[in-house]
Amino acid sequence: MSSSSRLSSILLLFLFVFTLITASEGNFYENFDITWGGNQRAKILNGGQLLTLSLDKTSGSGFRSKHEYLFGRIDMQIKLVPGNSAGTVTTYYLSSEGPTHDEVDFEFLGNLSGDPYILHTNVYSQGKGNREQQFYLWFDPTKAFHTYSIVWNPQCVIFMVDNIPIRVFNNMESMGVPFPSNQPMRLYSSLWNADDWATRGGLVKTDWAHAPFTASYRNFNANACIWSSSQSSCASKSTNSLQTTAWQDQTLDAPGRNRLGWVQKMFMIYNYCTDFKRFPQGLPPECKRSRFL
Repeated sequence: MSSSSRLSSILLLFLFVFTLITASEGNFYENFDITWGGNQRAKILNGGQLLTLSLDKTSGSGFRSKHEYLFGRIDMQIKLVPGNSAGTVTTYYLSSEGPTHDEVDFEFLGNLSGDPYILHTNVYSQGKGNREQQFYLWFDPTKAFHTYSIVWNPQCVIFMVDNIPIRVFNNMESMGVPFPSNQPMRLYSSLWNADDWATRGGLVKTDWAHAPFTASYRNFNANACIWSSSQSSCASKSTNSLQTTAWQDQTLDAPGRNRLGWVQKMFMIYNYCTDFKRFPQGLPPECKRSRFL
């Protein structure tokens, strides 16, 4: 065999091995536990590359990450319940445990066929939430997979959709505003019935004739610091070996701020920081500091 042939064979072998390695990255079997709904409603398919959650009149379903994270970037591609999804909620969030827990929420509120989903976001720190922002999306989230990301570092929390920032919650602990900075969090997701509030404040109920309702997940990636409770420390790790730890000091640059402004101008439908009726004694202190919340 010539030297060029041997080189070609080595390159093909390397590509084959690399394909096997990357195929296992983000594997749902390796990274998640089914927490409720059982194998009947929560299913891991395609060798661990796809996960589906279903909701019927008996029960919903959910999963959570095996690891806890203390800062990082979490990405997941999700395709939401199609058709008449009114009354259903698909959640995707980071959360710690306990009465003073931290939490970073994506919640997708279903709607009647032809009406848009509402993307509901919230941030809890030290058990305190009430920081809701809601958006319509600029696409139909039931037709294809889209990437929903949480960037969490000591400076800020950034919510992103297809790598476009839609919300930023900055660390303003110096102003007395609690920030999720010291509690490791797991990633959770669930599909459940919330027709007492989810669609038009509970006016539209779930139509069980359309059940089971199903949401699909793929291409999970955690470029994050994995927490070790035994050592009370964490180690940076990514399910994608080609990624770096750029998330550690990531904030929005000028183009990012422009994209954020576009989303908030065109697609935001509720912002707690402009709800003066809800806060008659004055808006929360973080609302007075930055419009990027």
